[in-house]
Amino acid sequence: MNSMPKSPALFEIFKTALTIWHKKEKSIKDMDGAVAALNREKEFPASLVGGLVALNCYLWHEEDKARSPVIKAEGIARVKRNIDRTNQARNNKIEELDRYFAEWLKVKGVKARKSAGLNSETPGSIVDRLSILALKMWHTAEELLRKDASVEHKMKCAKRIEIMEEQRKDLMGCYDALVKDISAGRKRLKMYYQFKMYNDASTNPWMRKKRGKGEI
Repeated sequence: MNSMPKSPALFEIFKTALTIWHKKEKSIKDMDGAVAALNREKEFPASLVGGLVALNCYLWHEEDKARSPVIKAEGIARVKRNIDRTNQARNNKIEELDRYFAEWLKVKGVKARKSAGLNSETPGSIVDRLSILALKMWHTAEELLRKDASVEHKMKCAKRIEIMEEQRKDLMGCYDALVKDISAGRKRLKMYYQFKMYNDASTNPWMRKKRGKGEI
């Protein structure tokens, strides 16, 4: 059982995952298909991190659709449900990454020191932030290749990539430092569950309503 990958290895996974996903983008019909498209690749074994990237890719494109001025009301409702379902799966995947790391610590016999403190973010949540940042950089770079884009637009995108590159280095450093501290017992890894309420009929009163009662 390997530990959490270091940040350079993470970004190699991100780049491979983004390339594969966008090659298959037109054939991907749903969230499960987005994850499966990566997991079927022989050269792509990193299913946990890759699955998170796939979910963020699918989520990104559904969010784009939701803001289209030509989408009909029925389409918006369908896309919104896709977004909710994918967000839930994304949060589950982040927790899965943290559980994986917690199991690795257990196998290796790593115990946090009594003086060890907590971090405001878990390794899994930083991996999520890094994957979203990689996705932003991918799509911003695409804007530089648009033939109909103005010079001003391309200059703005180039500046954004420069800033995001700095953010990427900062966040990679924070991730590596946290993983190193947890692996040495200097910080504690504690699971923080999101407990999303809006996708659960037992906690979302609107999901329990029947048609004709309290319709919007």
